[in-house]
Amino acid sequence: MVLEPEHGKLSDWKALALHYGTAERPLSDLQLEVPDIHDRVGRIEYFVWLLRHQGRLILVDTGFSAEEGRARGRTMLIHPVDALARLGIGTSDITDVVITHLHYDHAGNLGDFPNARFHIQDREMAYGTGRCMCHRHMRKPFAAEAVVDAVRLVFKDQMCFHDGDAELSPGLSLHLIGGHSKGLQVVRLVADGKTVVVASDALHFEHYLDDQNAFPLYADYLEVVEGYRKLRELAGPNGVLIAGHDPKVLSDFQPLNPEQPFSRVLL
Repeated sequence: MVLEPEHGKLSDWKALALHYGTAERPLSDLQLEVPDIHDRVGRIEYFVWLLRHQGRLILVDTGFSAEEGRARGRTMLIHPVDALARLGIGTSDITDVVITHLHYDHAGNLGDFPNARFHIQDREMAYGTGRCMCHRHMRKPFAAEAVVDAVRLVFKDQMCFHDGDAELSPGLSLHLIGGHSKGLQVVRLVADGKTVVVASDALHFEHYLDDQNAFPLYADYLEVVEGYRKLRELAGPNGVLIAGHDPKVLSDFQPLNPEQPFSRVLL
């Protein structure tokens, strides 16, 4: 594993957000309750997250594919695999991939990590391959190829299923939230006395915590809003809660270094 690119040694990070895509959307596409200004637009950012813990390199989600991004009008700023390469990390170096859920922008490049153990919730695989996908609105955020790739990983013995909360190793745990997708899970990392919760789509934007808003696409609205309480509990009073698509991540956290502005140090 190479962790020292040519320009110098990397910082001693434990958790990074990798900013790989962006889009401008009508505000009505980004929140359930919208002020009465019909032409307002907002920006949604796309991230994957990289954790380093006890000799493991854990990638949380794999982003959308270039083809799927173009088809949906999203801008890929850097392919997630290329972002890793610029950090000196090869796809074969990733030991674990956590699939928070199977939506197109979180599970689009699953086949690129040959040595990884993948982690998914039982109910997410059942949701993404079951009768709910017979309904157009429910399958809208899924890409068939991404779901098929997840099934292929099962047959390659690379998929690890979880039924609810699970500890991957001391200080690294998965927590079932549901709501936005039936098997949506989040990741909590505790290291050096600090806590980071990667919320993924359990919390698209930080302001949802205060105004009880929600992204206007979900499997279970009650689980969405009840999930905010669980996220606060997981982070605790001094932890850092990372919203999955919030532009604030780019202003609140510094780049790893000037040569890699797509990387933001969370811990």
